[in-house]
Amino acid sequence: MTLVFQLAVFALILTSSILLVSIPVAFASPGGWSSNKNVVFSGASLWIGLVFLVGILNSLIS
Repeated sequence: MTLVFQLAVFALILTSSILLVSIPVAFASPGGWSSNKNVVFSGASLWIGLVFLVGILNSLIS
């Protein structure tokens, strides 16, 4: 169970790092928002899901 929690935390950190770079790039590129809107929303949804998953796993481990 601890390994699953560690992998979920690693996935959350990796997703956060990717979104930290990709969202400003999507906004700064010409026409970027209209063409990358689905990617930004998918990444944000993944991030929110991982936050809840890490929280649930943390309550099971503690």
